[in-house]
Amino acid sequence: MSLLISVFTFVLILVSVFLILVVLMQKAKPGGGVTAMGISIVESTFGIETGNMLSKATINATIAFFLISFGLYLATIYQAKHHGPNDPKLPAVIATPAITATAATP
Repeated sequence: MSLLISVFTFVLILVSVFLILVVLMQKAKPGGGVTAMGISIVESTFGIETGNMLSKATINATIAFFLISFGLYLATIYQAKHHGPNDPKLPAVIATPAITATAATP
């Protein structure tokens, strides 16, 4: 299970980097602002439908990011609940009731 979590963590990092790059390549709104990467390079590479393609890529990368993140969350919970006694995890803290001192009455 640990290997599977490691593989999905690596895939999550790749999806995160791809999502950052896709968001940075999108065209700025006409109100102003600075584009992080030259939009002419992106348009010459992908053609006239760049905005539509980048929007779809952003949506797909965001969905993949959230699904992988949620899967890693569930896998970590499963691993924490089903670990064996010889696993190198921290022991569970057992709460014991505090001993209260009774006041001696004269």
